[in-house]
Amino acid sequence: MALNYERIKEAAQGYEAQMTKFLRDIVRAPGESSGEKAHADRIAQEMRALDFDKVEIDPMGNVLGYMGHGTTLIAFDGHIDTVGIGNRANWEFDPYEGFESATEIGGRGTSDQLGGVVSAVYGARIMKDLGLLSDKYTVLVTGTVQEEDCDGLCWQYIIQEDKVRPAFVVSTEPTDGGIYRGQRGRMEIRVEAQGVSCHGSAPERGDNAIYKMADILRDIRALNENPADDPEIQGLAKMLHKEHNPEYEEANFLGRGTITCSEIFFTSPSRCAVADSCAVSLDRRMTAGETWEGCLEEIRALPHVKKYGKDIKVSMYEYARPSYTGLTYPIECYFPTWVIPKDHKVTRSIETAYKNLFGEKRIGTPETIASREGRPLTDKWTFSTNGVTIMGRNGIPVIGFGPGAEAQAHAPNERNWKQDLVTCAAVYAALPSIYIAD
Repeated sequence: MALNYERIKEAAQGYEAQMTKFLRDIVRAPGESSGEKAHADRIAQEMRALDFDKVEIDPMGNVLGYMGHGTTLIAFDGHIDTVGIGNRANWEFDPYEGFESATEIGGRGTSDQLGGVVSAVYGARIMKDLGLLSDKYTVLVTGTVQEEDCDGLCWQYIIQEDKVRPAFVVSTEPTDGGIYRGQRGRMEIRVEAQGVSCHGSAPERGDNAIYKMADILRDIRALNENPADDPEIQGLAKMLHKEHNPEYEEANFLGRGTITCSEIFFTSPSRCAVADSCAVSLDRRMTAGETWEGCLEEIRALPHVKKYGKDIKVSMYEYARPSYTGLTYPIECYFPTWVIPKDHKVTRSIETAYKNLFGEKRIGTPETIASREGRPLTDKWTFSTNGVTIMGRNGIPVIGFGPGAEAQAHAPNERNWKQDLVTCAAVYAALPSIYIAD
C-alpha cells in the first residue's frame, strides 16, 4: 500500500491541540526517578482513551501500550521520569504548571522527554485512524521508568523479565529535528585509596590517603588530556586512530571517550588528623571500540595506581534503587556505546519516512531553526539514552528521533515545540509501513 504522506501530515497536525494538552497534563505532576506513578497512570489513561489494543503497567512500573496484532513488533520508547528542578530561582515560570504559547510548551520534562512519549502515543493512533496497521506489524509504545537514575535499567527488565523483544526500537529522546543513530557509552567507576591516620601535628607518622589520591587524579587528568602518543600515559584520543581501534571510523563519528572526576570522599578521625581513606567517582564516557574491562584496566595501569599497589581499589558502581512499585532490579553502572550503521534497514526506513514527509533538512519553528541550520539530518546524541541496554547490551537495533532539543535537558525554563510534536507523530506513523515494505 502506497502511503499518503499528506494525509499523515494532516492527521498529525489535527492532533496538535490534544498532544499539547496531554503533555501539559503529564508535566503537572512531579515525576523524578522512582516517583513516576502519576506519569504512568496518566499515560495509560490516554492510551486507553485512544483505543490502544492492550495497555499494561509491568511490575517495575513501565507502561506498555500495544496497537495492532501483526507479527513484527516495533517499539517506540520514551522515559517518563525527569530530573528535579534545581534552583527554583532560575525558573521564569512554575516548572510543573508550565506555560503554553502559540508555538511552545514549557515545563520540567517537556523536552527530556515526556514530549517523545506524547508523539509516540499519537503516532500509533494515527496508524489506526488511517488504516496503516496490518497483520505484518504491531506497535508498542513504552513509557519507561528510572532512566535518569540508571539509563537502560527499565529495558533490561522489559527484555529479560517481561520477555519483550522488538525487531527495533525508536528512541524518542529529543533530537533537535534530526535522526540520531548512536551515542557514546558511559560507566561509573570508583577508585579507593587506603592510608593510616595519625595526629596532624606529626603527619610523618601516618600515610595520607588524600595525597595518594591527588597523585592518581593527576594521572586521570593526563589520561583525558594527553595526546595519543604520549610515552607515559597515552590519552583517550588514541581510540580515534586506526592503529589503536578497529572501530575508529564510528569512534570519530561518535566522538572520543572522556574521563573526569565527579565526586570525592574521605575519612579522617578529625580535622587535626591525617586522612585514612579517600575515594573518588569517575564519569567515563566511552566511544566505539571501548569496553568496561578495558576502561577499568586503563585506571589500574596508571603509574600511581600501580605505585600504591594493594592500597588502591578500582571498581564499578552498582545501581539498586527500588522503583516506584517497590521492585529492585540491581545492575552494574555500565552503559555500553551503541551505533547503528548508516546503511542499516532501520536507518534507511526512518530517513525515507522523514524525507518523504519533510524533505532533506531538519525543520523547526523560528525559535529552533537557527540552532538546526547546517547540521546534518542524520547525526548522534551527546548524552546517554535507553539505547545503552536495548542495543548496547541486547543487540536490538535502535534509531533516535524525538521532539525537543538536547540543550533543554536538565536546564531551567525547559520547553518543547508544538511543531516538533506534530513532526515526530507523523514520522512515527509512517515508519512501520516503510520498514515492513523494505
